[in-house]
Amino acid sequence: MSDTTHDGAIVTAAPPSPDAGLKPAELAAKYGLTVSGARPGLFEYVRQLWGRRHFILAFSSAKLTAQYSQAKLGQLWQVATPLLNAFVYYLIFGLILGAGRGMSKEVYIPFLVTGVFVFTFTQTSVMAGVRAISGNLGLVRALHFPRASLPISFALQQLQQLLFSMIVLVLVAVAFGSYPSLSWLLVVPALALQFVFNVGLALIMARWGSNTPDLAQLMPFIMRTWMYGSGVMFSIQEMLKGKPSWIADVLMYNPAAVYMDLMRFALIDGYDKSNLPSHVWFAALAWAVLLGVVGFVYFWKAEERYGRG
Repeated sequence: MSDTTHDGAIVTAAPPSPDAGLKPAELAAKYGLTVSGARPGLFEYVRQLWGRRHFILAFSSAKLTAQYSQAKLGQLWQVATPLLNAFVYYLIFGLILGAGRGMSKEVYIPFLVTGVFVFTFTQTSVMAGVRAISGNLGLVRALHFPRASLPISFALQQLQQLLFSMIVLVLVAVAFGSYPSLSWLLVVPALALQFVFNVGLALIMARWGSNTPDLAQLMPFIMRTWMYGSGVMFSIQEMLKGKPSWIADVLMYNPAAVYMDLMRFALIDGYDKSNLPSHVWFAALAWAVLLGVVGFVYFWKAEERYGRG
């Protein structure tokens, strides 16, 4: 296309662009462009996570190794911390307040240590989940990977820490007369179900924590309340004798109490079925499936927003 100016010169005009008038979305579709960091479909997201499994394992192991790298006792604190907590709770609740009523010393001490170790597994997974995104923004913004890798790896880190602690837990059980038996094999499914539950809860907390950094300051109070209501230091049935039965039912069916009771039943000879709520394995499975599925989908829904803003 050309035009003539007033002095006779000929000016050639550029032809109109074939993209003129197209909206940004139409331009992207025309040239096959996609949004950077766009959320993939749910099944594709699971496939990507599986592809990052080596990263998840390596990241959790590295975090576990670095956790106590500045302490002289190093990795021994993985075991010493919950053990010292159990000792303090025994002094206050066991000796002074008599929270071990209805149980002999041979049962109560393993009961208490198991409760502290198992609840700490959930507590630390939740606390790590709250900071999984907000505490790793540099990594989230620099690299493209499924963001669920972070809370999952932190929950896996806490599982590895619990497995180290299990050595001490076994020694305590044996020292107070609970010797290895077939019931100890129940530890494996109990821990597996609790791990799935913890991952789901960590994913939920990671999404909340990414939007509300102050949640990390509030969570210790919530976790402490949960601990006192879950029978870590006492038998819920024994402590609530004479109270309305529904109160004990609510406390015994809360997930923290369910997983603690399964571990106690598996490891402690004097802790029999009468201490467990009805259909306890079904309750453990239901909590794991519910939190695992809901937590994963809930986290995935906000995949595009992590690290933005």
